[in-house]
Amino acid sequence: MAKEQNAKKRKITPEELSSFCAQIALMLDSGMTLYDGIEMLAAEEGQEADPVYATILGGMQNTGSLYEALRQDDRWPQYMVQMVGIGEETGRLEDIMLSLSQYYEREGRIRTAATSAITYPLVLGAMLVVIILVLLMRVLPVFNRVLDSLGVGASEGGSVLMNAGAVVGWVVLALIALVGVAALVCIILLRTPYRDKVMHLIQTCFPPLKKINAKLSSARVASMLSLMLSSGFPMESALEMAPYALTDKEAAKRVEGIRLAMQDGATFTEALSASKLFEDFHNRMIRVGAASGHEPQVMAKIASLYEEQVEDGFSRLVAIIEPTLVALLSVVIGAILLSVMLPMAGILSNLP
Repeated sequence: MAKEQNAKKRKITPEELSSFCAQIALMLDSGMTLYDGIEMLAAEEGQEADPVYATILGGMQNTGSLYEALRQDDRWPQYMVQMVGIGEETGRLEDIMLSLSQYYEREGRIRTAATSAITYPLVLGAMLVVIILVLLMRVLPVFNRVLDSLGVGASEGGSVLMNAGAVVGWVVLALIALVGVAALVCIILLRTPYRDKVMHLIQTCFPPLKKINAKLSSARVASMLSLMLSSGFPMESALEMAPYALTDKEAAKRVEGIRLAMQDGATFTEALSASKLFEDFHNRMIRVGAASGHEPQVMAKIASLYEEQVEDGFSRLVAIIEPTLVALLSVVIGAILLSVMLPMAGILSNLP
């Protein structure tokens, strides 16, 4: 029963996570107790079907800990929950919540860019389907009746061209349907234990996505290290938190490799360079930052640079897909219209 209830809970967006963390930081900065602050948020939430703050308030009433209250609700990201726990233990919860707010704000921007990159081609694809269906099911039958009324037989070149145009239209629709079914299957499988295999297949079929995903993982690692180092945590502890923030297992393995190399005596910059997680230019920036004592600031800058590259990557991907779909739409519509107009032009030219 509990699992069914959890399955019905709405997912908390990065924007909401950023807002929540910022609110907690403001409460702590103003001297307000967490319990009073959460109680106020729960009162503003009202009688919603899926209350978020009321659930936290109930957990804090039972445990007296924000960490325990969040840990009991699986809607909250594990990375955030663990950071809250560390903040409560070390007395640096305000700083950590402020850093988490900035972290999830960046995550929200990246997700918005990804959503735009997916939505725009889907809209163009839907337009393509609608236009082709109208041409095949409404326009072509009208011209067929016109040709029949003019006495054009099925064996004549005009009818052959029209049939060819119809075949082209249906073939394109079949291909779009095939791509749509494949996309639906991938979306379903991404929510199953086969997620990693599906992601590997998608990235193999679309190399640009592999590059974008690698840069996204690098941005998350840099952002996470900046957050933890600025909060006073040692590098080893920061690296141990990577599995909570990364969804890419390959990137998580590289971070684990950095941690193991440091245990074997390597410096952080040496292990980082060997992992190939960041580009050489960024590795040099980190070496300078480590030498000058500004490692958290350098990590934050690198995270920002990679996030910009991710957004640019999505924009370039849209820039490739958009003209491709427009060109496909133009070719298909042109073929169908030519298959109609050429027979008509031939008939009209033979009229006395």
